Amino acid sequence: MKTDLIKGFKDYAGKEAQKRAQIKKIIVEIFEQYGFEPAETPIIEYEEFVRGENPSDEAVSDIYKLKDKGGRKLALRYEFTFQLKRLMKNQKLPYKRYQIGPVFRDEPFSKNRFRQFTQCDIDIISSKIKDEAEILAVAKQVLDKLKIDFIIYVNNRKLLNEILEAEKINKNRGKIIKELDKLGKLSETQILKNLKKYQAENLIRIFKKPESYFEKYKAYSEIKELKNYCKYYGVKVIFSPSLARGLSYYNRNIFEIKTKKIKETLAAGGSFMFNNVQSTGIAFGLDRISDAAKIKNQKQNYLIISLNQDKKAIEIAQKLRKNQKNTAIYYGKPSKALEYANAYDIQKVIFIGEKEIKQNKFKIKDMKTGKEKYISKI
Repeated sequence: MKTDLIKGFKDYAGKEAQKRAQIKKIIVEIFEQYGFEPAETPIIEYEEFVRGENPSDEAVSDIYKLKDKGGRKLALRYEFTFQLKRLMKNQKLPYKRYQIGPVFRDEPFSKNRFRQFTQCDIDIISSKIKDEAEILAVAKQVLDKLKIDFIIYVNNRKLLNEILEAEKINKNRGKIIKELDKLGKLSETQILKNLKKYQAENLIRIFKKPESYFEKYKAYSEIKELKNYCKYYGVKVIFSPSLARGLSYYNRNIFEIKTKKIKETLAAGGSFMFNNVQSTGIAFGLDRISDAAKIKNQKQNYLIISLNQDKKAIEIAQKLRKNQKNTAIYYGKPSKALEYANAYDIQKVIFIGEKEIKQNKFKIKDMKTGKEKYISKI
């Protein structure tokens, strides 16, 4: 039986899994502080629903397709946002939801790009530009808490289209915008070469101009309003006129959050229209955030070593657990128990033997310092 991992997929265990769990807990706490409520949706949907109205989008074209026994065409979800079309029905607006879970894309993989990855999403159904600022405030609070240095870039899809209209570029707009989005990611020479195919190379000159140049466009007012509301939250954003994002359902302001630690995006999102309701949201990539986060496990873990005194060992373990202490019991030789504690980074070890019970004094060993002390109450 072949047990190797499929390329682009990964197991998480030990310290790595603990770190991810701690990050998820922090993210959920912050999401809920801002009034978002949890939701859960199926991993598998009808292929037609997954593809939506924009099947040529890169992320959509990379969906995993499958069939059930009835021959129905199904697909794995590639993100959470499209499922809001169903979730938002009959909800009191604005509807603020968060969701954390795995999504799948059948695309080339690399160190920080997997085929199964965990997204942490928030969305506001029925939103204004001031809600976009709140979304970015959530992002700032999450990344600050995780001690990640970051930069938030913003742009506007209407602005991109307005510029193309002003330049009388009516054909291949989607492909041209896709090329412009690569500015800063590929060499300017390569992008220029690609734009020449569509007689749009003049756009490079425009998108290199200072921010003040773009104030003449009507859609820039939405960027300006977003920046003003972001100031109320103490959020700094940088205007990036070539930023496009890959999903064509975006219709207003869009955002992307980067860090110098990794080249890939930490979080991204924007505003969109679903079921004729203007909405906005952002998705955090847990896998990338975990790589960049500087947090340590704050909880102390205990190991009770039962020296043939199982009843008392269980009694003391239960006391510790009631006091919110993570506690495991080891039944066996002390030397093996200490090896076990070291292997799983357990900080405190308590010995429970006949002698300790008679004297009502229990030895606690600090596995980091090696120091030992006796206590009478646990």
